[in-house]
Amino acid sequence: MTKENNYLTGREALTPFPGLGPATAPLQSRAHLKQCELLKLSRKQKQLCRREPGLAETLYDAVHLGVLECQAQFRHERWNCSLEGRTALLKRGFKETAFLYAVSSAALTHALARACSAGRMERCTCDDSPDLENRQAWQWGVCGDNLKYSTKFLSNFLGPKKGSKDLRARMDAHNTNMGIKAVRNGLKTTCKCHGVSGSCAVRTCWKQLSPFRETGQLLKLRYDSAVKVSSTTNEALGRLELWTPPRSSRLAKGTAPRPGDLVYIDDSPSFCRPSKYSPGTAGRACSREASCDSLCCGRGYNTQSRLVAFSCHCHVQWCCYVECQQCVQEELAYTCKQ
Repeated sequence: MTKENNYLTGREALTPFPGLGPATAPLQSRAHLKQCELLKLSRKQKQLCRREPGLAETLYDAVHLGVLECQAQFRHERWNCSLEGRTALLKRGFKETAFLYAVSSAALTHALARACSAGRMERCTCDDSPDLENRQAWQWGVCGDNLKYSTKFLSNFLGPKKGSKDLRARMDAHNTNMGIKAVRNGLKTTCKCHGVSGSCAVRTCWKQLSPFRETGQLLKLRYDSAVKVSSTTNEALGRLELWTPPRSSRLAKGTAPRPGDLVYIDDSPSFCRPSKYSPGTAGRACSREASCDSLCCGRGYNTQSRLVAFSCHCHVQWCCYVECQQCVQEELAYTCKQ
């Protein structure tokens, strides 16, 4: 294992941990320290974890959030964000690797900001909105998601971006930052009126993150339009920088990728057959009209008939319940051939 792999840089946020579930009450001190030791962190990160009660639990939540969102966004793709083959895939600079780094850092940012506003972190609380006292915000139920603290803490937690002379390290850093920016783009201002008979004599506003599903959808769009990059040396700054080829034949030279681009350096495999990167697509369920041709990679698909029970002929009965019959219909299921 290399020194680089000892750092939580985005990859580890998609490592499956046993016993991961919904958030519970804040961990007791001794249990918190034990959770920090179990996480795959650098020495500095473990020190920060020990000093931040609630952080270990938040990191577990980020793992869960990132895994579920990745698999939701790629459920109809040849690569479906399977955990099988993940280690080998992360050693390459594919588009899929770029997405993993971005969704991982986004999940970390989102989970930490929400943990602050939920009162699960001792060193942070609600968003510091103007004219809004944290105690009042909690009473009114308008505690803003603290994205400012989240991004500042993560900058320190993830540490300085090392390996600036390495193209892969630059790619990973760019995609990590892109994930954080995607969460920031979803920050909205929400307001609530207070007054007699519903009047808006007083209006309280706070910052609120959009649902993480919206962030995942944005990252999937960036994946679909990801940019392949190479490197060039900035003579003025004396460092390596990412570089994209000309976008059209009329341009004489390439440009630097935009901050909102996902970038990659290696062309992806087809993911059609089992390999060290994925289990392939054999046996995957597909839609005959929408996805079977692509998902099955031209091998064809099997059709199976099955009976599905569902509620039908429902009627509202006075006063308080609905009475339905049970109906059965035949349904066709399609799966990719070997």
